[in-house]
Amino acid sequence: MPLRAAQLFVPMDQAQANHLKAYGVAYWVLQNGGEISWLLNYRGGAFLLPYSAEIAQECRLRDVSAAVLSDGQVQALRAEIASADVNMDEVPLQKAPRIAVYSPKNKRPWDDAVTMALTYAEIPYDVVYDDEVMSGILPMYDWLHLHHEDFTGQFGKFWARYRNEAWYRQDVAETLARARNYGFTKASELKLAVAHKIRDFVMGGGFLFAMCSAPDSYDVAMAAEGLDICAEPFDGDPMTPDAQQRLDYGKTFAFTGFRIETDPYRYEISDIDVTESRPGHIKEENDFFTLFDFSAKWDWVPTMLCQNHERLIHGFMGQSTAFRKSLLKPNVLVLGENASLNEVRYIHGTYGKGTWTFLGGHDPEDYQHYVGDPPTDLNLYPNSPGYRLILNNILFPAAKKEKQKT
Repeated sequence: MPLRAAQLFVPMDQAQANHLKAYGVAYWVLQNGGEISWLLNYRGGAFLLPYSAEIAQECRLRDVSAAVLSDGQVQALRAEIASADVNMDEVPLQKAPRIAVYSPKNKRPWDDAVTMALTYAEIPYDVVYDDEVMSGILPMYDWLHLHHEDFTGQFGKFWARYRNEAWYRQDVAETLARARNYGFTKASELKLAVAHKIRDFVMGGGFLFAMCSAPDSYDVAMAAEGLDICAEPFDGDPMTPDAQQRLDYGKTFAFTGFRIETDPYRYEISDIDVTESRPGHIKEENDFFTLFDFSAKWDWVPTMLCQNHERLIHGFMGQSTAFRKSLLKPNVLVLGENASLNEVRYIHGTYGKGTWTFLGGHDPEDYQHYVGDPPTDLNLYPNSPGYRLILNNILFPAAKKEKQKT
């Protein structure tokens, strides 16, 4: 007599043919009303999906490795995970999170790792930008990603190198036009208003994820409220002379005690980022950071965010590559770091009822992505450990809320 199939087991260790699309299958099941389990620290953060011929077919179509388990096999697996002797746990995922990506509508000569990951994994998302955020739309979403963005109103500090490029001039013109529509005279004023809406989204229970220039530019903009930290090429008038001394670090999510970069020719917003101060021996071949190992049974949130089939992750550069550890607020949780360099790559914290997570670097599979470089083809990197960190954040809001542990 054949055993009755109870669950589809999706391994997330080295046995998985396509780690990234496995997240898409999990999201698809949630989207269609199914409830799944995330097996923390079990075979790379495996998933248990409800068994049906349709779900099994979806796994095959997406080249996602999956095995059929009987009731007895599932019970044995759960008994192993529940043992007090192992650092594992089972987290119910119940609802597909509504996803928004904060990204400009005009084309810029660079891509965004999160939108590429979502598209490759076949996870639906909406693109929102300044107008949508200002309209108050964010509470409709559970999860928000901040695109490669500069919330200080300095246009990414691209002026020195790209001020004569058509894309840069268009971006400046369109941003200033939007600012005037809301009664502002400067890009920095519009971006601060947007930053306040994002803060309120998090405070109300939203999940925020940001990469590259967005994390530090966001905190710098918030700390500089009421001050002019933009050099004359960016807004037509001088900076507030004592702006550095008047920064209010109490308004930031993650960073404190940082110094703003006032030179318009330097491609840095502050000393939060370590790109220009890293030792010369750090090259692509020896640039790594380590994920922390948290207690699965007590610290669900950081454990979920760190699920991977690798603990040592290859580094990747960006406008903000990594964050200076000495500038973290005391309550910031470090998820991944390079301890020998005293820099952190992956950090997390709470604000109000919500959470924020920051990841340094631009593209996990393109070590030094330049303006104008072609986008990464994720068909070549279906098992990317770096991209898995992004997709962990996508599923994190689906966890059963009353049981989430922090």
